[in-house]
Amino acid sequence: MSSELLRLREVMDKLRSPGGCPWDAEQSHSSLLKYLLEESYEFIEAVEDNDRAAMQEELGDILLQVYFHSRMAEEDKSNPFTIEDVANGVVEKLIRRHPHVFSDVKSTSSAEVLENWEAQKAVEKGRTSVIDGVPLAQPSLPLATKILYRIKKLGSQLPVNKPISIPDDITQDQFGELLIGLIAQAVEKDIDPDAALRSAAKSLIERIKAHEAR
Repeated sequence: MSSELLRLREVMDKLRSPGGCPWDAEQSHSSLLKYLLEESYEFIEAVEDNDRAAMQEELGDILLQVYFHSRMAEEDKSNPFTIEDVANGVVEKLIRRHPHVFSDVKSTSSAEVLENWEAQKAVEKGRTSVIDGVPLAQPSLPLATKILYRIKKLGSQLPVNKPISIPDDITQDQFGELLIGLIAQAVEKDIDPDAALRSAAKSLIERIKAHEAR
């Protein structure tokens, strides 16, 4: 571990220990969740703006969240873990899920790598359903996207209704305008687009469960 990462760990430990910062000492995993989301969105904005200085700063704020949560985890009486455990876990995962780099498995394209990653993940976690491991609390658009991605990548035969057909050559900007137009019409009709999409995603999940139970 580099000296700066060690220094960050030492600073976090001092803030969290007796005699440190009262605010830091009062925090819990739950109370910090909003900051993790906020810092992530700020990093996304920095990337979209191509603001290199902001990217560096926001990555630091995200890193702080990782160290903060890991420091709190050390205090758990029944199942403690440290930042070293966190780092070891992700290193082992990266090696395990990149057999084309760290063993003799051959992959010729990024698409094949992605398929192997999903297959390996399913085996590791004992997943038997397309929706296993999909965080249902995420916003409705990424939730729906993740479910549809899983259906496609894991070879599910479940047909998905497509009431509106879009041309094959549509661009990302054009599709964005299409979405804005649909949302505008929903707002005009007093329909909550987010709630509507979440409801549709939940219905799709129920269809997946019924399909898999056959």
